[in-house]
Amino acid sequence: MKNEFLETIKVEDGIYYHLSYHQNRYECVLNSFNVKNIQKLETYLDAPKKGLYRCRLIYNQHKIIDVEYIEYKKREIRSLKLVYDDEIDYSYKYSERNNINSLFSLRGDCDDILIVKNGFITDTSIANVALFDGIWKTPKFPLLKGTTRARYLNEGKIIESGIKVSDIKNFTKIALLNAMVDFDIIQNYNIKDIFC
Repeated sequence: MKNEFLETIKVEDGIYYHLSYHQNRYECVLNSFNVKNIQKLETYLDAPKKGLYRCRLIYNQHKIIDVEYIEYKKREIRSLKLVYDDEIDYSYKYSERNNINSLFSLRGDCDDILIVKNGFITDTSIANVALFDGIWKTPKFPLLKGTTRARYLNEGKIIESGIKVSDIKNFTKIALLNAMVDFDIIQNYNIKDIFC
């Protein structure tokens, strides 16, 4: 539902990764609705002690709705299809992803999509991106300001840049950024070969 939000947290052998960034985003969402009684996420978490999991925490303005642990298997992404949508809005990490899923269905033989909004590249269906031209740059206008993206910006490892479709040819590498894969460079010899 549109008023339900999601945090996806990496958990390995009972250890939560970068929980402070997820707590911060959770608080920012609730603050935008003027919620005063904000909980600590860690009080709702009880991960399995062995294995790699995707913790999926769903909440709304009033409460934590559900927490589940899904064994994680990385989806290999080697190719992207540019898809265009100037109306899409995913400024919050909504649990409902119908618009993104509709765009993902247009991927054809590609592994994933790279969404273009108002001429600027944004995100894939599951990750922020960064492109390399001597410096790693992440789109200035992502659909969602992800926690891994925020961490890499804070650490000075990436910078923001308005990246148009026509700029892609100037880059040599592209990486996916999300809580589960961290900073995952798509392994292809030539960036042009990534786009199908």
